[in-house]
Amino acid sequence: MRKTHYITFRNFFHKPSSKSSTKPRPFKAYSFVPFSPLAMLDPTILTIGGIVLGIAIIERILERWDVIDLIDQFSKVMRFVLPVTFYGALFYFFATFIF
Repeated sequence: MRKTHYITFRNFFHKPSSKSSTKPRPFKAYSFVPFSPLAMLDPTILTIGGIVLGIAIIERILERWDVIDLIDQFSKVMRFVLPVTFYGALFYFFATFIF
């Protein structure tokens, strides 16, 4: 049988009780920020970004050399490749990232 603990009115207001009325419960804390900006330093993402940057630099060099026909063909291909690369990298980032 459970023992009853009596406390007077005066002790209730002036002195804290020796026994805790509630037991602390363990809880799991979750972060509201699901990812870190340092996760963008993934080597695959950096490689894809370097390739895209290299393509842009090559296009500017060809533009300085006035190779207009080659630039037109290059831009037609890049109009398709760059969005596919971007969305592929975005999909890869969220697919391989552990939340």
